[in-house]
Formats: sequence, structure tokens, C-alpha cells
Amino acid sequence: MTKASELTIALVQTDLHWKDKVANLAMLEEKLWGVEEGVDLIILPEMFPTGFSMDAAELAEPMNLTVCKWMRQIAEQKNATVTGSAIIQVDGKFYNRLLWVSPDGMIQHYDKRHLFRMAEEEKSFTAGERLPIFTLQGWKICPQVCYDLRFPVWSRNRMIDGELAYDLIFYIASWPAARVSAWDALLPARAIENLSYSIGVNRVAEDGNGIAYNGHSAVYDFKGNQLGFLGESEKITLVTLEAEALDGYREKFPAWMDADDFLVK
Repeated sequence: MTKASELTIALVQTDLHWKDKVANLAMLEEKLWGVEEGVDLIILPEMFPTGFSMDAAELAEPMNLTVCKWMRQIAEQKNATVTGSAIIQVDGKFYNRLLWVSPDGMIQHYDKRHLFRMAEEEKSFTAGERLPIFTLQGWKICPQVCYDLRFPVWSRNRMIDGELAYDLIFYIASWPAARVSAWDALLPARAIENLSYSIGVNRVAEDGNGIAYNGHSAVYDFKGNQLGFLGESEKITLVTLEAEALDGYREKFPAWMDADDFLVK
């Protein structure tokens, strides 16, 4: 399928009610009513229903329950794909699972690969082993979650059947203000090294553990130029990505042809 000439994306930078799923879904639904028509993809932060909590057993739910149903409802109402992560339980294991929900109700997912050991995330959650590439209107899109941003080998844009694997890489996050300089540096780096658009959506305010977040959600093009920046307050911003600009740059500057080959185990 040929890429659509443009892809319009809504970045949702918001505070979250601590471990209160009902309040968060209601708050986000109200915010999203203001998103105008013509949006193709809505990106929510990491663990948007609860905040970034290690209380997996308390907060988890199985697939196709409250969060999935809510995302299906929003996707249908807005006629847009909706994505964000939630705590999901499968066969007795807990995952920080990024859900990718299409307007037709189809759900795909990516389980966070790199678990944040400084918060002992690995003691509560199981790491993902598979990196899917989603497709939206012909655009190939690579999903990532927060701490994944520090590990470029996992998300390297490699050649598949003569084409680069993806056109856009995005990160949903609960990235603390104390380390926001790394966030600001690595997001454009991922765009430059992968010759793709790069998006990061982070939360704001303080969580129930007293950790402060200051947003800095942003969009970068394939050269590392900033196309959008949400600052440090609650905000929803729309950004439109252009296929012609991306494809033209890849043709003019084909650095991908000199990339090293390797296997990810």
C-alpha cells in the first residue's frame, strides 16, 4: 500500500490521576472531544489509565476489558487510531503493554522491552520479546515505550525486502523531569540515525510517588529538526507528517545503504 501523502497525529500531554482508572478515562475522553476531525493517530502517554505504578497485581486487567473497550470507543468516535500503554495481565504475567487500536476495533500490541530497573519494573512486569511494525494509511510505524529510548539497537531501522522497516518511530513515556535532558537529546538522535520521523509523548505534573514530570513531548523530522514541542503544561498538539519530504530525503541522502547488518537476540 502506498503511503498517504500526509499523516496527522495528535500528541496528548497530560497529568494523570494516581492509580484511578475511572478518573483518567473520563478526563481523557473529555480532552479528546476537542480534537478536530481529520486526525489519523492519537498518542497517549505510558500507563495512561493509572500512572507509572509497579502495583501490577492491583491495577492490571486482561485484554478486551475496560481499557481496551474505552480505546475502541474513542477510536470509533474520532475515526482515528488510538495508542498508549496500560497494565495488562496474560496467563499470570503482567505487561506494560502498548495498545494500538484502530477505528474498526482491531487491537494490536507491543510489550515494553526494556523494563526500568531503577524503579524495579522488572520485578513486577515481564519484558516483551517481539517488535511489531504497525501500518497506518501505508505508513510503517515502530512503537516504543519510555526506557526503550536509551537502547537504539532494539529499534534500529533495518532493511526488510529492500525497504526501510518504518517511516515513524514513537515513544510513549513517563520520563521524569530530573532526566529530561536525555529525553531531549535522544528523540532527535533516533530520528537522524533511523532516517525517520520521531515522536515522544510524555506526561506532566507529579505522580503518587512524588516523582515530577515536565513533558517536553515533541516531534522531529528525519534531519532532527523539531516540528512540534509541547513545553511543560497539559496540552494537545496536532502535527502533520509529509511522505514526500521523507522519501525525497532518503533518496537524496541514502545513509541507510551503508548501515551495518546485525541480529537482535
